[in-house]
Amino acid sequence: MVGAGGDGIVTMADVLSQAAARDGLNVLKTEAYGPQIRGGESSSVVRLSGDPIYESGDGADVLVVFSWADFSRFKGECTPARNAVVLSDEADPVARTPEDLGLSADAVWIKLPFGKLSTDSGAKGSKNLVGLGVLTALFGLPEGTLRRAIVSRFGRKKAAVGEMALKAFEAGLLLGQTLPPMPERRLAFTPGPAKLIMSGNEATAIGALHAGCRYFAGYPITPSTEILMFLDEWLPKMGGSLVQTEDELSAIGAVLGASFAGEKAMTATSGPGLSLMTEMLGLASMAELPCVVVNVQRGGPSTGLPTKSEQSDLFQAVFAGHGDMPRVVLACSDVEDSFHTTVDAFNIAEEYQIPVIVLSDQLVAGRRETFDPASLVHEVRERRLPSAEELTDYHRYKETPDGVSPMARPGVKGGIYQTNGLEHDEEGSPGSGFLLHEEMNAKRYRKLRPIRDAHTFHRRYGPEDAEIGILCWGSSKGAVREAVRHANERGQKVAAFVPQMIYPFPKKELEAFLKGVKQILVVELSYSAQFYKYLRTFLDLPAERTHVYKRSGGKNLTVAEVDAEIVALLAGERVQERVSA
Repeated sequence: MVGAGGDGIVTMADVLSQAAARDGLNVLKTEAYGPQIRGGESSSVVRLSGDPIYESGDGADVLVVFSWADFSRFKGECTPARNAVVLSDEADPVARTPEDLGLSADAVWIKLPFGKLSTDSGAKGSKNLVGLGVLTALFGLPEGTLRRAIVSRFGRKKAAVGEMALKAFEAGLLLGQTLPPMPERRLAFTPGPAKLIMSGNEATAIGALHAGCRYFAGYPITPSTEILMFLDEWLPKMGGSLVQTEDELSAIGAVLGASFAGEKAMTATSGPGLSLMTEMLGLASMAELPCVVVNVQRGGPSTGLPTKSEQSDLFQAVFAGHGDMPRVVLACSDVEDSFHTTVDAFNIAEEYQIPVIVLSDQLVAGRRETFDPASLVHEVRERRLPSAEELTDYHRYKETPDGVSPMARPGVKGGIYQTNGLEHDEEGSPGSGFLLHEEMNAKRYRKLRPIRDAHTFHRRYGPEDAEIGILCWGSSKGAVREAVRHANERGQKVAAFVPQMIYPFPKKELEAFLKGVKQILVVELSYSAQFYKYLRTFLDLPAERTHVYKRSGGKNLTVAEVDAEIVALLAGERVQERVSA
């Protein structure tokens, strides 16, 4: 669905997604916008299925266009299937033809009076709901549930608003019933128990609340702002506090102050904001302050593509910082995973007193996805506090086998200590000697091995012995997982390894995976192949059987792209790409 700002594209998709989820369908909804602050073009893709789905699909079976001028701004992103049904507004002054979209002879193109019908129905400006009515009639969408979803969405304002919205929907429904039937294209499904539907950003915020986060400081930045907005409503209800700071520097500083004071604290940002936070993350590492930073990646560098997804902040998350700066980096790959990864991030940060960066991206954070609400269960861990005996002669940075020292809250008798960004001894007193620096560096880095051993977060798909083993991370998982399933259904032996713990990396688990595959394919949305290069920092990927598929973000990875790579590799037709250092 594509249109201009004010056409209600996102609302149209939200209502459809909510109704389908209530009827037990699996739903995955993605959005894309122009870079404008207000107005501009918008698009949304909704995929519905009775079967499990992991990504938004390749070509759209149905394309609804309110404005061809706005559609042109999504060139290469909104792609109809060759046999698609195209519904466009007949009042649109811009003309397009089936040839323009590369449609086949069995495609269907219908021009409809969306705008006029919304005005005639008494619901001017509701062509999105007229469109929903047409879709319901043509493709067998759940009519009763859609009606309830419309009333729920619009009736909360005033009953008259909900009634007017229903009139627009019914006008579209009647129009759709006059159109040629397309029985072979109707959605066939059996209604089932309602599923929970939410966005990745919402799941991240809920994960933070579940983990015990009671302080959030942040500055609005696309595409992470929804986390701030959600917690702004819910943190006070949970006894917590939220501060919108003047910039990202202040945000991370406030988070570290709250952590020092004994609270579980976090911030959320995107690439440019993470850049500003880098120095303070060094302070967190030196002072051993627990904190969680969620980085919702977008296209870069600089301001880049604020509303589009990319996997190009990997180097920044893993390597950025001056000095030897231990940190943990996790990556979430879907909406449900955003909840669990965020809780894991807090558990690791608190248990090991270390900064944890969670890498999400616009595709995961902004999409809405269904899953079973019963899955929102996760163990919560706490930081190590000093015992009464330890407080009699308290050493905040005391040497321990795992590098973790008990952390006293301010005001606890016997627990006063000095902390700052300078190198220090066990009591926290500054020192600049080589031996002290070597000893404390070793202490801080000693935490990484037990973290890696206890949290080998990764997922594996496909057979144990495979012709092709695919390595990917983050949001690429969905397209890769479906491509692996398709290949296996074709009888092709293809497997995939998807790490969630990015640093420290589950090296042993990856090495075990690679022993069972003949050809290696690395897939990522980074023009410079950051993931491939990162893997090579600790793993000798054999050049003669390692292949890289990488490109810029701005368009989500598709199953067709991964499928094409699999087919070419199995046929021996893929030319090995050499990625420069």
